[in-house]
Amino acid sequence: MSKYILTIDAGTTSERAILFNKKGEIVNVSQKEFEQFYPQPGWVEHSPLEIWETQKFTINDVMEKQGIVADEISAIGITNQRETTIVWDRKTGKSIYKAIVWQDRRTADYCEGLKAAGHADMIQEKTGLLIDAYFSASKIRWILDHVEGAQVRAENGELAFGTVDTWILWKMTEGKVHATDVSNASRTMLYNIQQLEWDEELLDVFNIPKAILPEVKQSSDDFGKTNASLFGGEIAIGGIAGDQQSALFGQMCTEPGMVKNTYGTGCFLIMNTGQDAIKSKYKLLSTIAWQVDGKVNYALEGSIFIGGAIVQWLRDNVHFVEAAPEIEALAKSVEDNGGVYFVPGFVGLGAPHWDQYSTGLMIGLTRGTQKGHIARAALEALALQSMEVVETMAKDSGIDLKELRVDGGASANNLLMQIQADVTGLDIVRPSIVETTAQGAAFLAGLSVGYWQSTDEIKLLWQAERTFSPTGTDMDEVKRTWSRAVERAKSWLKED
Repeated sequence: MSKYILTIDAGTTSERAILFNKKGEIVNVSQKEFEQFYPQPGWVEHSPLEIWETQKFTINDVMEKQGIVADEISAIGITNQRETTIVWDRKTGKSIYKAIVWQDRRTADYCEGLKAAGHADMIQEKTGLLIDAYFSASKIRWILDHVEGAQVRAENGELAFGTVDTWILWKMTEGKVHATDVSNASRTMLYNIQQLEWDEELLDVFNIPKAILPEVKQSSDDFGKTNASLFGGEIAIGGIAGDQQSALFGQMCTEPGMVKNTYGTGCFLIMNTGQDAIKSKYKLLSTIAWQVDGKVNYALEGSIFIGGAIVQWLRDNVHFVEAAPEIEALAKSVEDNGGVYFVPGFVGLGAPHWDQYSTGLMIGLTRGTQKGHIARAALEALALQSMEVVETMAKDSGIDLKELRVDGGASANNLLMQIQADVTGLDIVRPSIVETTAQGAAFLAGLSVGYWQSTDEIKLLWQAERTFSPTGTDMDEVKRTWSRAVERAKSWLKED
């Protein structure tokens, strides 16, 4: 058995290659950022070629750092920024337009038109998703509408569509494999999550030819092998999962009712709902978590658009602090928020509000407001947004939650984790390895090639580093006032 599993972590701002050992531990990492393009307000694009070249560099770099060859890697797992959309020429392997990123809002009006045409219920029933520019289908439609001749070429089978996992897989196999997994397919708004197939009615609504779509496989499966010329030998590709589903698997949230929150640029909470796809009554998304050994696990998801980016904004835009960790010390310098509330609706509000017309809001400022109060309000905003989603999940599922497993950069902030425990009333459990997104893809790939024999074996590898329990602090007034502040931030860009 080869020594390592390699995870490709294709993120929104950087590509990473991470080597894991049999204990699920990280042994080496290579990371490289790539360029972000903002051609118009609300538009976000990437260069597909740069994504691939950057990823290829990190894979070769991490192998060189560790001093290993291809034979020492049992399998590759891929996890990726979801919904980001790429369309390319099957013959040349070149994209016909830049990648349209999940954050991109250019198709918001088109999506409003779909709602007005009465498609919302049908789309939610089949896909588990709410109509929004966030997902891939409207982005594909935009590319086919705006690149000359693209619709006809798509109908003739000359073009291929993929999310970033599919694009990287195509490049690694030099066009031999055009595939994705169920977790990524479930984010396109074209995949029927009950029937587990591309849906003809959805394809008709978006006028997207089936010929451009990838094959959909299990999350732990045989995705072919890398071309031998790329990394000095063939390497099996054994697992693919969208980043948030991958983190859920990495956190070993394998039973119904288990929830994780990833504190990244945004916050993404996912609850495993087992073999039931719950249709949300409260604006959460129902999605496929993964498929392993023929068994599909579903999940409820709440996406918060601005999470750790609150701290980035305070640091980079208004120069409130010089380094992100200073926020914790500032917030600790005061006993409470001093009546200050911060609603980070910079790009609209995600779950459970889904208000694309809100903006950021800071309210409750007085002559007595200090920097510490604003820092505390920023951390509370992260925790309170997450609390709203947790409470909504409990209502939707009817499941009494016991704990919340956490990962991502901001989970290192102990004060934030304690606030999170106090506002949710749940134990907040931080694992010893917080790189759970990459770890989940490694586990899925390792299972497919027998590197690990079962999820039961993997569960023994997962360990908690620290648990934050509620202190009994009364947070009711904070929660009530937060709700009032959110209502004031809503619909700000919409004229009465």
